[in-house]
Amino acid sequence: MVDMDTLTSLCKRRGFVFQSSEIYGGINGFWDFGPVGVELKRRVKDSWWKRIVQWREDVVGLDTSIIAHPQTWVASGHVSHFSDPMIDCKKCKRRFRADEINPSTSSGHGEKKCPECGGELTEARQFNLMFQTYVGANQDAASLAYLRPETCQSIFTEFKNVQSVARLKIPFGIAQIGKAFRNEITPRNFIFRSREFEQMELEFFCHPKESQKWYEYWVQERFDWFLSIGVKKENLRLRPHAKDELAHYAKGCTDIEFQMPFGWSELEGIADRSDYDLSQHIKTSGKDLDYFDEETKAKFVPAVVETSVGVDRTCLSLLIDAYREEEVKGEKRIVLGFHPTIAPFQIAVFPLSGKLREPAIKLEKDLRKYFAADYDEAGSIGKRYRRHDEVGTPFCITYDFQSDQDHAVTVRNRDTMQQDRIAIDQLVRYLNDKFSS
Repeated sequence: MVDMDTLTSLCKRRGFVFQSSEIYGGINGFWDFGPVGVELKRRVKDSWWKRIVQWREDVVGLDTSIIAHPQTWVASGHVSHFSDPMIDCKKCKRRFRADEINPSTSSGHGEKKCPECGGELTEARQFNLMFQTYVGANQDAASLAYLRPETCQSIFTEFKNVQSVARLKIPFGIAQIGKAFRNEITPRNFIFRSREFEQMELEFFCHPKESQKWYEYWVQERFDWFLSIGVKKENLRLRPHAKDELAHYAKGCTDIEFQMPFGWSELEGIADRSDYDLSQHIKTSGKDLDYFDEETKAKFVPAVVETSVGVDRTCLSLLIDAYREEEVKGEKRIVLGFHPTIAPFQIAVFPLSGKLREPAIKLEKDLRKYFAADYDEAGSIGKRYRRHDEVGTPFCITYDFQSDQDHAVTVRNRDTMQQDRIAIDQLVRYLNDKFSS
Protein backbone atom coordinates (compact mmCIF):
# COMPACT_ATOMS: atom_id res chain seq x y z
CA MET A 1 0.00 0.00 0.00
CA VAL A 2 1.27 3.47 -0.89
CA ASP A 3 2.49 5.60 2.02
CA MET A 4 0.97 9.03 2.64
CA ASP A 5 4.12 11.02 1.80
CA THR A 6 4.41 9.36 -1.61
CA LEU A 7 0.72 9.93 -2.33
CA THR A 8 0.83 13.57 -1.19
CA SER A 9 3.80 14.19 -3.49
CA LEU A 10 2.00 12.61 -6.46
CA CYS A 11 -1.14 14.65 -5.77
CA LYS A 12 0.83 17.89 -5.89
CA ARG A 13 2.95 16.89 -8.91
CA ARG A 14 -0.04 15.87 -11.02
CA GLY A 15 -2.54 18.51 -9.96
CA PHE A 16 -4.84 16.54 -7.68
CA VAL A 17 -4.42 18.45 -4.41
CA PHE A 18 -2.38 21.49 -3.34
CA GLN A 19 -1.77 22.96 0.10
CA SER A 20 -4.07 25.97 0.45
CA SER A 21 -2.25 29.35 0.39
CA GLU A 22 1.05 27.56 -0.08
CA ILE A 23 2.90 30.72 -1.19
CA TYR A 24 2.25 32.10 2.30
CA GLY A 25 3.31 28.94 4.08
CA GLY A 26 -0.08 27.22 3.90
CA ILE A 27 -2.82 26.96 6.49
CA ASN A 28 -3.27 23.74 8.42
CA GLY A 29 -6.41 21.75 7.66
CA PHE A 30 -7.29 23.42 4.35
CA TRP A 31 -6.62 22.02 0.87
CA ASP A 32 -7.18 23.12 -2.73
CA PHE A 33 -8.15 20.60 -5.39
CA GLY A 34 -6.23 21.19 -8.63
CA PRO A 35 -7.31 20.73 -12.28
CA VAL A 36 -7.13 16.93 -12.09
CA GLY A 37 -8.37 16.59 -8.51
CA VAL A 38 -11.47 18.67 -9.15
CA GLU A 39 -12.38 16.31 -12.00
CA LEU A 40 -12.01 13.32 -9.68
CA LYS A 41 -14.25 15.00 -7.10
CA ARG A 42 -16.84 15.75 -9.76
CA ARG A 43 -16.91 12.11 -10.89
CA VAL A 44 -17.43 10.98 -7.29
CA LYS A 45 -20.23 13.47 -6.68
CA ASP A 46 -21.91 12.72 -10.01
CA SER A 47 -21.82 8.98 -9.31
CA TRP A 48 -23.32 9.47 -5.84
CA TRP A 49 -26.02 11.85 -7.12
CA LYS A 50 -27.06 9.52 -9.93
CA ARG A 51 -27.37 6.53 -7.60
CA ILE A 52 -29.04 8.38 -4.71
CA VAL A 53 -31.27 10.87 -6.54
CA GLN A 54 -31.38 10.58 -10.33
CA TRP A 55 -32.01 6.84 -10.52
CA ARG A 56 -34.62 6.80 -7.75
CA GLU A 57 -38.22 7.98 -7.50
CA ASP A 58 -38.25 8.34 -3.72
CA VAL A 59 -35.39 10.85 -3.23
CA VAL A 60 -35.10 14.53 -4.18
CA GLY A 61 -32.25 16.99 -3.87
CA LEU A 62 -31.63 20.15 -1.90
CA ASP A 63 -28.92 22.81 -1.73
CA THR A 64 -29.02 24.85 1.46
CA SER A 65 -26.97 27.78 2.72
CA ILE A 66 -23.75 27.32 4.67
CA ILE A 67 -24.99 29.65 7.43
CA ALA A 68 -28.29 28.79 9.11
CA HIS A 69 -30.22 30.49 11.90
CA PRO A 70 -28.21 29.96 15.13
CA GLN A 71 -31.19 28.25 16.77
CA THR A 72 -30.69 25.42 14.28
CA TRP A 73 -27.53 24.45 16.13
CA VAL A 74 -29.13 24.93 19.53
CA ALA A 75 -31.90 22.50 18.61
CA SER A 76 -29.48 19.96 17.16
CA GLY A 77 -27.29 20.01 20.26
CA HIS A 78 -24.19 21.30 18.50
CA VAL A 79 -23.90 24.48 20.58
CA SER A 80 -23.84 22.57 23.85
CA HIS A 81 -22.32 19.20 22.88
CA PHE A 82 -20.30 19.44 19.65
CA SER A 83 -16.85 19.49 21.23
CA ASP A 84 -13.64 17.54 21.76
CA PRO A 85 -11.40 17.45 24.84
CA MET A 86 -8.32 19.60 24.19
CA ILE A 87 -4.90 19.64 25.88
CA ASP A 88 -2.07 22.16 25.43
CA CYS A 89 1.65 21.77 26.09
CA LYS A 90 2.87 24.48 28.44
CA LYS A 91 6.38 24.28 26.98
CA CYS A 92 6.13 24.02 23.16
CA LYS A 93 2.52 25.33 22.95
CA ARG A 94 1.42 22.43 20.74
CA ARG A 95 -2.25 21.50 20.98
CA PHE A 96 -3.62 17.96 21.06
CA ARG A 97 -6.89 16.13 21.36
CA ALA A 98 -6.92 14.45 24.75
CA ASP A 99 -7.53 11.02 23.19
CA GLU A 100 -4.37 11.39 21.07
CA ILE A 101 -2.06 11.39 24.09
CA ASN A 102 -0.58 7.92 24.44
CA PRO A 103 -0.39 6.67 28.05
CA SER A 104 3.15 5.49 27.28
CA THR A 105 4.27 9.13 27.29
CA SER A 106 3.37 9.46 30.98
CA SER A 107 5.96 10.37 33.58
CA GLY A 108 6.88 8.02 36.38
CA HIS A 109 4.21 9.66 38.51
CA GLY A 110 1.43 8.87 36.01
CA GLU A 111 1.34 12.39 34.55
CA LYS A 112 1.00 12.51 30.78
CA LYS A 113 3.75 14.39 28.98
CA CYS A 114 3.82 16.18 25.62
CA PRO A 115 4.61 13.62 22.89
CA GLU A 116 6.62 16.27 21.01
CA CYS A 117 8.87 17.80 23.66
CA GLY A 118 8.08 15.99 26.91
CA GLY A 119 6.71 19.17 28.46
CA GLU A 120 3.93 19.48 31.02
CA LEU A 121 0.37 19.34 29.69
CA THR A 122 -2.64 21.35 30.76
CA GLU A 123 -5.81 19.76 32.05
CA ALA A 124 -8.26 18.68 29.34
CA ARG A 125 -10.98 21.19 28.51
CA GLN A 126 -13.83 21.07 26.05
CA PHE A 127 -13.30 22.81 22.71
CA ASN A 128 -16.34 23.50 20.50
CA LEU A 129 -15.62 22.47 16.93
CA MET A 130 -17.91 24.97 15.19
CA PHE A 131 -16.50 27.99 13.38
CA GLN A 132 -18.09 31.20 14.61
CA THR A 133 -18.85 34.18 12.41
CA TYR A 134 -21.10 37.25 12.51
CA VAL A 135 -23.98 38.25 10.27
CA GLY A 136 -24.42 41.99 9.68
CA ALA A 137 -22.41 45.07 10.57
CA ASN A 138 -22.10 44.50 14.32
CA GLN A 139 -20.03 41.83 16.02
CA ASP A 140 -22.09 41.06 19.08
CA ALA A 141 -24.10 38.22 20.58
CA ALA A 142 -27.16 39.14 18.53
CA SER A 143 -25.26 38.70 15.23
CA LEU A 144 -23.38 35.52 16.18
CA ALA A 145 -23.71 32.68 13.67
CA TYR A 146 -21.87 29.48 12.73
CA LEU A 147 -20.50 27.85 9.60
CA ARG A 148 -22.38 24.60 9.39
CA PRO A 149 -20.51 21.59 10.83
CA GLU A 150 -22.70 19.22 8.77
CA THR A 151 -25.17 19.54 5.91
CA CYS A 152 -28.03 17.52 7.37
CA GLN A 153 -29.64 19.97 9.81
CA SER A 154 -30.93 22.25 7.05
CA ILE A 155 -32.55 19.20 5.47
CA PHE A 156 -34.52 18.75 8.68
CA THR A 157 -35.54 22.41 8.89
CA GLU A 158 -36.69 22.29 5.24
CA PHE A 159 -38.48 18.96 5.65
CA LYS A 160 -41.99 20.41 5.50
CA ASN A 161 -41.30 22.68 2.51
CA VAL A 162 -39.69 19.91 0.45
CA GLN A 163 -42.34 17.33 1.33
CA SER A 164 -45.08 19.75 0.33
CA VAL A 165 -43.74 21.03 -3.00
CA ALA A 166 -42.37 17.65 -4.15
CA ARG A 167 -45.63 15.92 -3.14
CA LEU A 168 -43.71 13.10 -1.51
CA LYS A 169 -45.18 10.35 0.61
CA ILE A 170 -43.38 8.50 3.37
CA PRO A 171 -40.95 6.79 2.89
CA PHE A 172 -38.83 9.31 0.98
CA GLY A 173 -35.41 10.92 1.13
CA ILE A 174 -33.81 14.34 0.77
CA ALA A 175 -30.19 14.45 -0.43
CA GLN A 176 -27.58 17.18 -0.38
CA ILE A 177 -23.95 17.69 -1.37
CA GLY A 178 -22.19 20.62 0.25
CA LYS A 179 -19.36 22.13 2.23
CA ALA A 180 -19.08 21.72 5.98
CA PHE A 181 -16.61 23.16 8.47
CA ARG A 182 -15.17 21.82 11.70
CA ASN A 183 -12.49 23.58 13.70
CA GLU A 184 -10.51 20.39 14.25
CA ILE A 185 -7.93 20.62 17.01
CA THR A 186 -5.39 18.59 15.05
CA PRO A 187 -6.16 18.13 11.33
CA ARG A 188 -4.11 15.23 9.99
CA ASN A 189 -3.59 12.53 7.40
CA PHE A 190 -3.70 14.78 4.35
CA ILE A 191 -7.31 15.32 3.17
CA PHE A 192 -8.75 12.67 5.51
CA ARG A 193 -9.34 15.02 8.44
CA SER A 194 -9.46 18.70 7.52
CA ARG A 195 -11.26 21.81 8.68
CA GLU A 196 -13.15 22.42 5.45
CA PHE A 197 -14.59 19.42 3.62
CA GLU A 198 -17.47 18.31 1.47
CA GLN A 199 -20.23 15.92 2.47
CA MET A 200 -22.78 13.87 0.56
CA GLU A 201 -25.72 13.22 2.86
CA LEU A 202 -29.09 11.55 2.58
CA GLU A 203 -31.84 11.83 5.16
CA PHE A 204 -34.40 9.10 4.51
CA PHE A 205 -37.71 9.69 6.30
CA CYS A 206 -39.85 6.70 7.17
CA HIS A 207 -42.42 5.44 9.65
CA PRO A 208 -40.73 4.67 13.00
CA LYS A 209 -41.90 1.05 12.75
CA GLU A 210 -40.01 0.64 9.46
CA SER A 211 -36.74 2.33 10.41
CA GLN A 212 -34.88 -0.94 11.05
CA LYS A 213 -35.79 -2.27 7.61
CA TRP A 214 -34.60 0.89 5.89
CA TYR A 215 -31.48 1.06 8.05
CA GLU A 216 -30.43 -2.42 6.91
CA TYR A 217 -31.30 -1.55 3.29
CA TRP A 218 -29.15 1.59 3.24
CA VAL A 219 -26.18 -0.11 4.90
CA GLN A 220 -26.01 -2.61 2.03
CA GLU A 221 -26.85 -0.07 -0.67
CA ARG A 222 -24.09 2.29 0.42
CA PHE A 223 -21.52 -0.52 0.67
CA ASP A 224 -22.41 -1.58 -2.88
CA TRP A 225 -21.84 1.96 -4.17
CA PHE A 226 -18.20 1.91 -3.11
CA LEU A 227 -17.72 -1.34 -5.01
CA SER A 228 -19.38 0.19 -8.09
CA ILE A 229 -16.81 3.01 -8.28
CA GLY A 230 -13.88 0.63 -8.06
CA VAL A 231 -12.98 0.48 -4.37
CA LYS A 232 -11.54 -2.96 -3.64
CA LYS A 233 -13.78 -5.12 -1.50
CA GLU A 234 -10.86 -6.41 0.56
CA ASN A 235 -10.12 -2.84 1.66
CA LEU A 236 -13.67 -2.20 2.88
CA ARG A 237 -15.51 -3.40 5.94
CA LEU A 238 -18.72 -2.72 7.85
CA ARG A 239 -18.32 -1.86 11.51
CA PRO A 240 -21.58 -1.78 13.51
CA HIS A 241 -21.34 0.45 16.57
CA ALA A 242 -21.55 -1.13 20.00
CA LYS A 243 -24.37 0.07 22.26
CA ASP A 244 -21.99 2.18 24.35
CA GLU A 245 -20.83 4.00 21.19
CA LEU A 246 -24.27 5.07 20.03
CA ALA A 247 -25.56 8.60 20.46
CA HIS A 248 -28.41 8.74 22.95
CA TYR A 249 -30.95 9.22 20.15
CA ALA A 250 -29.61 6.55 17.75
CA LYS A 251 -31.12 3.09 17.46
CA GLY A 252 -28.25 1.83 15.34
CA CYS A 253 -25.17 2.99 13.45
CA THR A 254 -22.76 1.29 11.05
CA ASP A 255 -19.57 2.73 9.63
CA ILE A 256 -18.18 1.80 6.23
CA GLU A 257 -14.43 1.73 6.86
CA PHE A 258 -11.47 1.67 4.49
CA GLN A 259 -8.00 0.28 5.10
CA MET A 260 -5.91 3.47 4.98
CA PRO A 261 -2.10 3.47 5.37
CA PHE A 262 -2.76 4.72 8.91
CA GLY A 263 -5.34 2.04 9.75
CA TRP A 264 -9.03 1.27 9.33
CA SER A 265 -10.88 4.59 9.07
CA GLU A 266 -14.46 5.73 8.54
CA LEU A 267 -15.58 6.76 5.06
CA GLU A 268 -19.32 6.79 5.69
CA GLY A 269 -21.73 6.45 8.54
CA ILE A 270 -25.26 5.02 8.24
CA ALA A 271 -27.45 5.69 11.27
CA ASP A 272 -30.99 5.13 12.42
CA ARG A 273 -31.48 8.49 14.14
CA SER A 274 -35.06 7.69 15.27
CA ASP A 275 -37.33 10.80 15.30
CA TYR A 276 -34.83 12.82 17.34
CA ASP A 277 -33.94 15.51 14.80
CA LEU A 278 -37.42 16.53 13.71
CA SER A 279 -38.65 16.32 17.31
CA GLN A 280 -35.88 18.66 18.48
CA HIS A 281 -36.69 21.21 15.79
CA ILE A 282 -40.40 20.97 16.61
CA LYS A 283 -39.58 21.59 20.26
CA THR A 284 -37.22 24.52 19.63
CA SER A 285 -39.06 26.25 16.78
CA GLY A 286 -42.62 25.54 17.87
CA LYS A 287 -43.45 24.67 14.26
CA ASP A 288 -45.37 21.65 13.02
CA LEU A 289 -43.03 19.20 11.31
CA ASP A 290 -45.30 16.18 11.71
CA TYR A 291 -46.31 14.03 8.75
CA PHE A 292 -49.96 13.24 8.02
CA ASP A 293 -50.64 9.89 6.37
CA GLU A 294 -53.65 10.29 4.06
CA GLU A 295 -54.33 6.55 3.95
CA THR A 296 -54.33 5.83 7.68
CA LYS A 297 -55.33 9.38 8.74
CA ALA A 298 -52.52 9.14 11.30
CA LYS A 299 -50.13 11.92 12.23
CA PHE A 300 -46.60 11.12 13.36
CA VAL A 301 -43.04 12.42 13.53
CA PRO A 302 -41.01 10.48 10.94
CA ALA A 303 -37.93 8.53 11.87
CA VAL A 304 -34.77 9.22 9.89
CA VAL A 305 -32.13 6.92 8.46
CA GLU A 306 -29.06 8.96 7.59
CA THR A 307 -26.21 8.15 5.23
CA SER A 308 -23.29 10.57 5.40
CA VAL A 309 -20.10 10.20 3.36
CA GLY A 310 -17.13 12.52 2.88
CA VAL A 311 -16.25 13.46 -0.69
CA ASP A 312 -12.63 14.17 0.22
CA ARG A 313 -12.25 10.90 2.13
CA THR A 314 -13.77 8.97 -0.75
CA CYS A 315 -11.31 10.58 -3.16
CA LEU A 316 -8.46 9.66 -0.82
CA SER A 317 -9.57 6.03 -0.69
CA LEU A 318 -9.79 5.91 -4.49
CA LEU A 319 -6.28 7.37 -4.84
CA ILE A 320 -4.85 4.87 -2.36
CA ASP A 321 -6.64 1.90 -3.93
CA ALA A 322 -5.69 2.89 -7.48
CA TYR A 323 -1.98 3.51 -6.85
CA ARG A 324 0.51 0.93 -8.03
CA GLU A 325 4.15 0.81 -9.11
CA GLU A 326 5.46 -1.44 -11.86
CA GLU A 327 8.78 -2.04 -13.57
CA VAL A 328 8.73 -1.69 -17.35
CA LYS A 329 11.99 -2.26 -19.24
CA GLY A 330 14.00 -1.47 -16.14
CA GLU A 331 12.11 1.72 -15.33
CA LYS A 332 9.52 2.39 -12.65
CA ARG A 333 6.01 3.08 -13.90
CA ILE A 334 3.48 4.71 -11.56
CA VAL A 335 -0.14 4.02 -12.41
CA LEU A 336 -3.46 5.09 -10.93
CA GLY A 337 -5.80 2.31 -12.00
CA PHE A 338 -9.07 4.20 -11.60
CA HIS A 339 -12.36 2.68 -12.71
CA PRO A 340 -13.17 4.39 -16.07
CA THR A 341 -16.30 6.04 -14.66
CA ILE A 342 -14.25 7.73 -11.93
CA ALA A 343 -11.03 8.57 -13.82
CA PRO A 344 -10.49 12.36 -14.13
CA PHE A 345 -9.86 11.83 -17.85
CA GLN A 346 -11.24 8.79 -19.64
CA ILE A 347 -9.14 9.43 -22.74
CA ALA A 348 -6.21 11.60 -23.84
CA VAL A 349 -5.41 12.53 -27.45
CA PHE A 350 -1.80 13.03 -28.61
CA PRO A 351 -0.44 14.25 -31.95
CA LEU A 352 2.71 12.32 -32.86
CA SER A 353 4.22 15.57 -34.10
CA GLY A 354 3.44 19.28 -33.83
CA LYS A 355 2.69 19.16 -37.55
CA LEU A 356 -0.37 17.02 -36.71
CA ARG A 357 -1.74 19.40 -34.10
CA GLU A 358 -4.77 20.56 -36.09
CA PRO A 359 -6.35 17.14 -36.88
CA ALA A 360 -5.49 15.86 -33.37
CA ILE A 361 -7.22 18.83 -31.73
CA LYS A 362 -10.26 18.30 -33.95
CA LEU A 363 -10.39 14.63 -32.96
CA GLU A 364 -10.14 15.48 -29.25
CA LYS A 365 -12.96 18.05 -29.55
CA ASP A 366 -15.16 15.49 -31.30
CA LEU A 367 -14.50 12.88 -28.59
CA ARG A 368 -15.25 15.38 -25.79
CA LYS A 369 -18.91 15.02 -26.72
CA TYR A 370 -18.79 11.43 -25.43
CA PHE A 371 -15.91 11.16 -22.95
CA ALA A 372 -13.94 13.16 -20.40
CA ALA A 373 -10.99 14.04 -22.62
CA ASP A 374 -7.62 15.79 -22.46
CA TYR A 375 -5.30 17.00 -25.21
CA ASP A 376 -1.55 16.67 -24.63
CA GLU A 377 1.34 17.52 -26.96
CA ALA A 378 4.10 18.29 -24.42
CA GLY A 379 7.20 16.08 -24.53
CA SER A 380 7.77 12.70 -26.14
CA ILE A 381 5.01 10.14 -26.53
CA GLY A 382 6.62 8.07 -23.79
CA LYS A 383 6.53 10.97 -21.33
CA ARG A 384 2.92 11.69 -22.22
CA TYR A 385 2.02 8.06 -21.57
CA ARG A 386 3.71 8.19 -18.14
CA ARG A 387 2.02 11.47 -17.30
CA HIS A 388 -1.42 10.07 -18.04
CA ASP A 389 -0.63 6.79 -16.29
CA GLU A 390 -0.05 8.87 -13.16
CA VAL A 391 -3.43 10.62 -13.41
CA GLY A 392 -5.21 7.37 -14.24
CA THR A 393 -6.31 7.93 -17.86
CA PRO A 394 -7.54 4.53 -19.15
CA PHE A 395 -6.86 5.12 -22.87
CA CYS A 396 -4.42 7.30 -24.79
CA ILE A 397 -5.02 7.93 -28.50
CA THR A 398 -2.19 8.91 -30.85
CA TYR A 399 -2.84 10.62 -34.18
CA ASP A 400 0.18 9.88 -36.39
CA PHE A 401 1.30 10.52 -39.98
CA GLN A 402 -0.41 7.33 -41.17
CA SER A 403 -3.76 8.55 -39.78
CA ASP A 404 -4.26 10.88 -42.74
CA GLN A 405 -4.06 7.89 -45.11
CA ASP A 406 -5.83 5.08 -43.23
CA HIS A 407 -8.19 7.27 -41.14
CA ALA A 408 -7.20 5.31 -38.05
CA VAL A 409 -5.41 6.03 -34.76
CA THR A 410 -3.42 4.05 -32.21
CA VAL A 411 -5.22 3.41 -28.90
CA ARG A 412 -3.04 2.44 -25.94
CA ASN A 413 -4.53 0.68 -22.91
CA ARG A 414 -3.31 2.02 -19.54
CA ASP A 415 -3.38 -1.30 -17.72
CA THR A 416 -2.08 -3.70 -20.37
CA MET A 417 -0.08 -1.13 -22.41
CA GLN A 418 -1.42 -2.96 -25.47
CA GLN A 419 -1.84 -0.79 -28.57
CA ASP A 420 -4.65 -1.28 -31.09
CA ARG A 421 -5.15 0.36 -34.45
CA ILE A 422 -8.75 1.61 -34.58
CA ALA A 423 -10.64 3.37 -37.38
CA ILE A 424 -11.57 6.90 -36.32
CA ASP A 425 -15.22 6.38 -37.22
CA GLN A 426 -15.28 3.32 -34.91
CA LEU A 427 -13.54 4.98 -31.93
CA VAL A 428 -16.65 5.88 -29.94
CA ARG A 429 -18.05 2.35 -30.25
CA TYR A 430 -14.68 0.79 -29.42
CA LEU A 431 -14.24 2.94 -26.29
CA ASN A 432 -17.82 2.44 -25.13
CA ASP A 433 -17.34 -1.31 -25.38
CA LYS A 434 -14.17 -1.05 -23.31
CA PHE A 435 -15.80 1.09 -20.63
CA SER A 436 -18.83 -1.17 -20.33
CA SER A 437 -16.89 -4.44 -20.18
